Amino acid sequence: MSDTVIRVENLGKKYIIGHQQQERYTALRDVITNKVKSLGSLINPKAKSENPAFEEFWALKDVSFDIKQGDRVGIIGRNGAGKSTLLKILSRITEPTTGSIKIKGRVASLLEVGTGFHPELTGRENIFLNGAILGMGKEEIKRKFDEIVAFAEVEKFLDTPVKRYSSGMYVRLAFAVAAHLEPEILIVDEVLAVGDAQFQKKCLGKMEDVGKEGRTVLFVSHNISAIKALCQRGLVFRSGQLLTDEMIMDAVSSYHYEISNLKISANTEVGNYQNRRGIGSARFIDIQVQNSKGEKTFSFQMGDTVIFAFSLEIFENLNDLYVGVSLKSSITEEFVTSTIHEVTNKQLRKSNKISIAIEFPDINIRTGDYKLYFLLRNNLEGKELTYDVIDDLTPPLNIYTNKTIRELGYNPVQRVGFFDISSRIIYTEDNDV
Repeated sequence: MSDTVIRVENLGKKYIIGHQQQERYTALRDVITNKVKSLGSLINPKAKSENPAFEEFWALKDVSFDIKQGDRVGIIGRNGAGKSTLLKILSRITEPTTGSIKIKGRVASLLEVGTGFHPELTGRENIFLNGAILGMGKEEIKRKFDEIVAFAEVEKFLDTPVKRYSSGMYVRLAFAVAAHLEPEILIVDEVLAVGDAQFQKKCLGKMEDVGKEGRTVLFVSHNISAIKALCQRGLVFRSGQLLTDEMIMDAVSSYHYEISNLKISANTEVGNYQNRRGIGSARFIDIQVQNSKGEKTFSFQMGDTVIFAFSLEIFENLNDLYVGVSLKSSITEEFVTSTIHEVTNKQLRKSNKISIAIEFPDINIRTGDYKLYFLLRNNLEGKELTYDVIDDLTPPLNIYTNKTIRELGYNPVQRVGFFDISSRIIYTEDNDV
């Protein structure tokens, strides 16, 4: 392998997804019915395939690449692209279904909060435990102990069981152990998003130092700014397949091009969308996300104009109607902005169809993915009635930036919490059916 430390060849990982709802208990009639079904499938094999109880899902398929010693590699892709599955295979947490991986050197992984920690043990005890799991000797851990504790900033809680730690303290200690015990290969997933901005900056600096020392870093993140700051090379994944392997700026451009060209017809025609609630007096029948040119896209650069265009149908006579849009961070699970507008001030009759668009002229929020929620309701005054709610429309809205922190004047990672972002209705059309 010469200076190649990771070689992945034709890697695939298959999972079996069940589609039958499990009953709380199994009655005699269920046993008899299942036996009859089994007998029927033997007589007619096609019957089993027509209504399968299980489905094969390939989280990764035919993935091949090499990583050399000292490479700092960003792994990029939308949720469900296969990034975390890849890291679990490289960390020997799960086995591949097909293909092979060859790794030269000691691997330290930080994939989930508290990975490798025992909740009943103290922070001090878990440093030694986690170090031993990573293959370190006791003397080696002792030499690095003070440095680990100082980096994690948990001196006051060193002799407290980690089950009482916050998620941020968990991550600080876990990262400190993984990064300071000198692995040849350091693998870090999106777990760093749990930490605050100052800690993230410290971690990125440490990972950069690890790379400069000739060790290898694999970093998964939806924070494209952090990826660009740390990594030299990028692997872009889509639906379990490696889409591109390029220098980091080219990889980021490929990722943005990929998500900006997503076709959204399947989920924007939401008449039959299942993830919804409300009494149904008015309903969304179509939702489109557009840029300032009217092009359909889910990918926007910070400061871009975002337009939500709706088609609505009225099923009962209504005195008023309001439409709301909310964005929720896929990382922190916090709603970061929400807006609501009156659709029309005139009475709406049954069978009216309405087209309306809401514009966000400056979507200046933290980079990353945002889940989309849409609401139809009556006026807040008096009795509030919820007509229709679309929960978590997919794919999510993606906000990115190609600018540096100096050009922006602030760190986009720090832009968390709720924002009152200006929005306005840009058109409304009311048509009788």
